Order: sequence, then C-alpha cells, then structure tokens
Amino acid sequence: MGTSNIPDLLQLKASLNEREERLLSPLAAHSKDAVRRFREPRLDTGYRQNYAVDSDRILHSLAYTRYIDKTQVFYLVDNDHITHRVLHVQLVSKISRTIGRFLHLNEDLIEAIALGHDIGHCPFGHDGEALLSELCQRHGIGYFQHNLQSVRFLENIERKGRGWNLTLQVLDGILCHDGEIHTSSLQPHPHKTFNLLDQELARKGADPSCALTPMTIEGCVVRIADTISYVGRDIEDAIRLNLIQRNELPKSATARLGDTNGTIVYTLVTDLIKNTYKSAALSFSQDISEALKCLKNFNLKRIYLNHNIKPAFGILRSLFNLLFERYLRELQQGDDDSIIFKEYLLGMSEEYLKNTQPAVIVRDFIAGMTDKYFLRQCPDDLRPQKIDGLVKSPN
Repeated sequence: MGTSNIPDLLQLKASLNEREERLLSPLAAHSKDAVRRFREPRLDTGYRQNYAVDSDRILHSLAYTRYIDKTQVFYLVDNDHITHRVLHVQLVSKISRTIGRFLHLNEDLIEAIALGHDIGHCPFGHDGEALLSELCQRHGIGYFQHNLQSVRFLENIERKGRGWNLTLQVLDGILCHDGEIHTSSLQPHPHKTFNLLDQELARKGADPSCALTPMTIEGCVVRIADTISYVGRDIEDAIRLNLIQRNELPKSATARLGDTNGTIVYTLVTDLIKNTYKSAALSFSQDISEALKCLKNFNLKRIYLNHNIKPAFGILRSLFNLLFERYLRELQQGDDDSIIFKEYLLGMSEEYLKNTQPAVIVRDFIAGMTDKYFLRQCPDDLRPQKIDGLVKSPN
C-alpha cells in the first residue's frame, strides 16, 4: 500500500476541530481553545484533541486507580452491591455525557471533568473528609476539601510531584463541581485564567462556604449530574441495608420524580434537557427543582446524618488521629524507615519536598489512601469489624 493512502493525522485533527465548529452548541467549549499551564509542543504537533488527552491522563493516574476501594456513603459494610466511589464516578460520567450529547456539548471535556472530580476524596467518604479536616485545622493548614484536593493531586502530586498538566477547563470543572449546593439554575462564568483558578483555590481553601461556578457549560453539566447520580442511588443503597423503606420517601418528591433510582435519574435528566435546550443556563423546572430539594433533604436527615450508619465513627476519629500524629512525628524525626517515606515520598520531586510543610505532606498521604490501605496501617486490635452489612466496634 502506497504512502499516499496513509491519512495525514494532523489533517484528521483539523477535521475533528472543524466538526466541533459545525456541530457543537455555540455555548460549548471547543477542544482547540483549551489552555494548559505549561505548553507541551508535542501536543501542538500531535493528532489528539486536548480534552481527550486529559481524560486518558486521568484514567492512567494512580489516584484514579484508587477509586476502586474508596467509600461513597456507606463504609465498612459487608455487601458487594453497595456503591463505591468508582461506580459513582462512572455514573456521573455516563449521565453527564448523555446530557451533553442532547445539548450538543463537548463530551470529551465532560468525561475528563467527571472522571477526575472525586479523585481527592479521602478514605471513608464524607465522614473521613470531616475527620481529616479537623486534623488539618488543628495543625494550622486550613480545611480539608476533596474538590481542592482533587486539583492538588492532578496538578502537584501525581507523577511524583510533576502533575499531569491538565487543561484549565478540566481543572476548573473539578474544582467547581460541588454538588452539595442545591440550585435550580446554573450558568457558567467564562473568561477564567490560571491566575484566577489559583485565586479561587485560595479563597475556597480559606472559606469552604465560598460559592464557585464553573467556567464552562460542560463543568455545569457535571456538577448537576453529580447530584442526579447520587440522590436516587443512595436511596437504593439505604433500602438495601434496611436503613429506610421505600414507602417512607416523601410523597411530594416521589409524585414528581418517582421512587426508584432509574425513574429519578430519567425524570431529572429529561427535565434538565427540556428546560436547557438552546438556553445559556442549565435549569430544572420549578416543580422538579423543589421535588429534588425535598428528596435531598430527606437523604440528609435519614441517610447521611443517620447515626445507625456510623457505629464506627468514634473509632475512625481515633484512627485518623493516631495515623496523622504518627506520620507527622516520623517526618519531623526524619525516620526514613517510616511508611510515609518508603511508600509516598520516595522519588518525589524536589519541588514538592522543598515547598510542602510536614502537616501538608501527611494530609496528602492520608487523603490518597483507600479504605483498606488506611486500615492496614492501624493496629489490629483497634480496627473496626464488619457485621451483617453494618459494623461493630472491636471487643
């Protein structure tokens, strides 16, 4: 076969960019407009589009691999059908790409944000996040917030401190993905820069209540899809663990949304697409938004704050304290035999080692742990034990 039949890959890339111009919504983020903190000439001359590259970089990160054993809501449960972080992330990716397809948005950008949005979650979900945040504040390094930590992992910790040099649009979507804040309408704040990203990271770090809005409509889609993906799924998990019964769900919400995860997801996605099509803002209809808020409030009271799912919380607090203080002491003593030296700091970049204070190093190390790895670091006689889907304290 002659070389004249071999396609010019750069021409193929140009045709993909041209196709985005023709087919994507005027509101969509185009791959050719992506911005990186550091220029990579090989990407300029390569044939792959920017957001597709970012998706693969996140998929190949070590932090993404650790999703497989990180808690979503229910930790230490003896049930293989309870949602873990990796499934939640896949659901967010699928739901947000479905929305993006109907709204003619950039699905590569959506996928990259969705895959990376929870990479900063520490072991044991939001309870672990609260415990680690207590320790961080006690040691004068501010609050721990998983969305900020996600950006930190991808920019400053992965690849032994070199980071992945992801695009601004992806990092911004990850930073601003906070699905806990209820909103019936969300419109992007464009024209951000890396300088503004750094300012928002600092502001959010100092004040967790600080509201941030994604710079792209794709980032807005992932933020809303995050909520859509967990609200019904958490209900199904809670029913499976006999924490709630389906007939206890608020009738004012189920009358509009349905009472199963599948129906809830379909109703929310359908309503969002109908109300957003050819609009500059993502929005639910008023009655659907109110029903969703009602269901989220039910989940908060009956699931997330339910003490029956937290029998090991006190033990976990002791274990987080134990590990944090141990690693900090070993760092300050220069104990090269410590696991934090051998399994985390070995080979780390000089920049990370020079510019990161000991308490921050400990935070980064613990935040990256899976549930099982965390427990393996704890004394055997202090580890909580599983029983019948929930947990009990060791005798």
